Amino acid sequence: MNETNNLGEQPSAMMRCGYVAIIGRPNVGKSTLMNQLLHVKLSIVTPKPQTTRQRVLGILNEPDTQAIFLDTPGLIAPQYALQTAMMKIADQSMEAADVLLIMIDGTSKAESDFVQELFKTKLLHSDIPKILAINKVDRMAKPELLPMMDAYIKTGFFKEVIPISALENDGVEQMKQVLFKYLPLNPPFYPPDALTEQPERFFVAEIIREKIFLHYTQEVPYSTEVVIEEFKERERGKDLIRAIIIVERDSQKAILIGKKGEALKRIGETARKDIETFLDRQVFLELWVKVKEEWRSNDAMLRSLGYR
Repeated sequence: MNETNNLGEQPSAMMRCGYVAIIGRPNVGKSTLMNQLLHVKLSIVTPKPQTTRQRVLGILNEPDTQAIFLDTPGLIAPQYALQTAMMKIADQSMEAADVLLIMIDGTSKAESDFVQELFKTKLLHSDIPKILAINKVDRMAKPELLPMMDAYIKTGFFKEVIPISALENDGVEQMKQVLFKYLPLNPPFYPPDALTEQPERFFVAEIIREKIFLHYTQEVPYSTEVVIEEFKERERGKDLIRAIIIVERDSQKAILIGKKGEALKRIGETARKDIETFLDRQVFLELWVKVKEEWRSNDAMLRSLGYR
């Protein structure tokens, strides 16, 4: 006979269930890997570094396993308050994790120094199981890859070292099965059909921010933040979404809007299509641009934007 809890309900069955934090430097492919693991685009992806600012939580449900992946901001030496807040988010994700998936770019010679520094500082006393994913191996020759894998194995830092190409979805299934082995036994933390715990508003704002990163260059994308001011679901007609794009200077506002508003209109059109795909319903998207001087260095502003 199965045991029951004090409310007379049947307890949830034990399974492999826990948190996996994906960590690494900017642009190593963390968000691409997250999307491949979940078979859905949950994290935004651009060629520019430091696209991810917040922790993105994605839930992978498989028979007897629930893996909760945490996509994190790329690890850097912060230069201003927003970056400091981003590193705090990454640190908190590592502290919450049951398994650490450390991701490096196999084509970059700087990664070895990064790994050494990571273990000297943030992971000095951590006993959490650590898996190393060497990404972008599709751009490497085997004579380069095998000695690299051997060198990382010999450090003793990692339970396992796995070569992958997140973009090509090569080696991802093998890596996933390895991660599952190190998850603890727990009742499931989320319902079996859950994909994330974050609200639709969060992902809508992220989609808009992704389009800004893709369409603008230099400092403009890094000086912007997106706030969903209104999100109104309608029984009839399109849902209404009103978003505010925050910038630091009037000159950035002018660039975002463009001549006769054409640049902002282009952002709105491309973002709306992806938002409708994500939400699986039609939306009417309004975009406005507001100047908040030096918001990236303003602790009060960062708190209001969810970074503190």
